[in-house]
Amino acid sequence: MSNKADAFEVIGGKKLSGTIIPQGAKNEALQIVSAVLLTEEEVTIHNLPDILDVNNLIKLLADLGVETTWIGPGSCKFKAANVNLDYLNSPEFKAKGAALRGSIMILGPLLARFGRAFIPKPGGDKIGRRRLDTHFLGFEKLGARFNFDPKEEVYHVDASELKGTYILLDEASVTGTANVLMAACLAKGTTTLYNAACEPYIQQLSRMINSMGGKISGIGSNLLTIEGVGSLKGCSHTMLPDMIEVGSFIGLAAMTGSDITIQGAGIQHLGIIPQVFSRLGIQMEMKGDDIHVPAQDHYAIDTFIDGSVLTIADAPWPGFTPDLLSIVLVVATQARGSVLIHQKMFESRLFFVDKLIDMGARIILCDPHRATVIGNDKRFPLRGIQMTSPDIRAGVSLLIAALSAEGKSVIHNAHQIDRGYQNIDGRLKAIGAQIRRLD
Repeated sequence: MSNKADAFEVIGGKKLSGTIIPQGAKNEALQIVSAVLLTEEEVTIHNLPDILDVNNLIKLLADLGVETTWIGPGSCKFKAANVNLDYLNSPEFKAKGAALRGSIMILGPLLARFGRAFIPKPGGDKIGRRRLDTHFLGFEKLGARFNFDPKEEVYHVDASELKGTYILLDEASVTGTANVLMAACLAKGTTTLYNAACEPYIQQLSRMINSMGGKISGIGSNLLTIEGVGSLKGCSHTMLPDMIEVGSFIGLAAMTGSDITIQGAGIQHLGIIPQVFSRLGIQMEMKGDDIHVPAQDHYAIDTFIDGSVLTIADAPWPGFTPDLLSIVLVVATQARGSVLIHQKMFESRLFFVDKLIDMGARIILCDPHRATVIGNDKRFPLRGIQMTSPDIRAGVSLLIAALSAEGKSVIHNAHQIDRGYQNIDGRLKAIGAQIRRLD
């Protein structure tokens, strides 16, 4: 795709109004779709987001021999009765798997059900090192043997006899927990998984596996007990709304001074997210499962109780998700007051702030992990510029900045945004945004 076609043109400075519905959760989808490999029976998944990363994973499963049948928008039936493991050795799989970071998630279910797998080094966002050690150390504890071929950049894994054991994960990795969990659910004996991630995505995956006949207890905590079973049956599963979209839309409403209702926000699964945006001064009303963000001309950042500058940092669940720190940073540029953003988990996710500085934001990038934002209380609107999206979350942050800015902005590399946000331009147009794809 050329740069010209792969771009959004945004005319900013317009107030939006209306209702927007969040898509199904991207991060849950990559795990749930991979889990269909755990059984030869039919699995139906509802509320799938129509985004590049999820669609590419579904295509990869189809290439692997999984029957996929779309039965309506966001609903698909999967049947992994005739998986062709030889496809894992093909150049086609190597190319597709390397381009899709979510492809790592098929490893656990393949090892659980077939005892062997082969996977290229995954790709994905350019947001710093994302180790896969947690996945492989967990598999190794279960009895898998793996080997990385640096020349071919390929992982070979043999797991002909997985046995339950005690595993203390070296970090509370969401994808690592999901992968080891899926491998353990068909292993012989009982696995105790400590320092497990406990995000809603992991809770959903655990409940799905239990509905298939699995035996997982401790759901919602960082200590999971997985009693291995001989086989799993089919099921039907509905995915949660995407909490990152919900947070993005809260920030969008504040930045643009808009009156927006987020319908079906999955409030009980949002954890600390609404509280963090409240500390930026954003008003919200919870109405059933909807969040209403009224139009605000100004919002003021809170301070700590002793009057010192507020710090917002990411942390494993139930802490604040790193995927929303870039949104918080952008929203803070137009607030009254200052905030220190501390991105602990990835070292390159703040490097998009140079674009915001070019737009007129007052930001001091302290180091790769910390940025101080001095809000201007909407006295000086951001100005539209040409920019490029480096990753999914920074891309949407820049899109929000552009929607609040005066004049025209062009955001290149729009496919990065498409990887995580379904029909974002169409949904924003529906509430009054002036945005179009350049072609």
